[in-house]
Amino acid sequence: MTAIGDPLASRPDSDRPRARLLDLVGAIEPWDDLERAHLATAAEWITAGAPLYRVRAPDVPPMHLVCYFVVHDGARGQLLLTAHRKAGLWLPAGGHVEPDEDPWDTVVRECREKLSLRATASSLTGERPLFLTVTRTREQDPHTDVALWYVLDADADSVTTYDEGEFEAIRWLTKEQVLQEPVDRLDPHMHRFTHKLRRRGRGGAGASRP
Repeated sequence: MTAIGDPLASRPDSDRPRARLLDLVGAIEPWDDLERAHLATAAEWITAGAPLYRVRAPDVPPMHLVCYFVVHDGARGQLLLTAHRKAGLWLPAGGHVEPDEDPWDTVVRECREKLSLRATASSLTGERPLFLTVTRTREQDPHTDVALWYVLDADADSVTTYDEGEFEAIRWLTKEQVLQEPVDRLDPHMHRFTHKLRRRGRGGAGASRP
């Protein structure tokens, strides 16, 4: 039953996933001018009626939705990064959003598949993304990922396995160690995300620069 005042109530069922994405994107506070531009690009892409979901690997359609989930051990101040085989970079774990799948459901599914871990939303963000990026990949068949970045809470000791077909290795790094890593070894936006997460952990505004 739809609650009174639900902003999606008047939309056809087929439009609701798109409206949900617009809600998620619109709620993200931009960290800097680049994220502000990426948010505008993503909103325009969603409202234009373009296909949102990958239907054939690796690049159909050439721009599609993915979710990153950055696993955070708050007690140790560490983030989990994975050595992604195809990308050749250290990245947060993540995966493609299935057609009409809620992005949080993607996070839950992919976290179970990639890390054999039950997804627990961070107390800092809840079940909403903290960050958004629009990135051209470096793989053999390049495409553009519109990525929603979520934060999960987990004890580092609880991550005991990972998808070895997709990842060569995993590493736990403090935020300071992430920021000391060369940019060309990481997702190109990893430093910016880490600054934003660190500021959020201190209770600062999402749009404040380091």
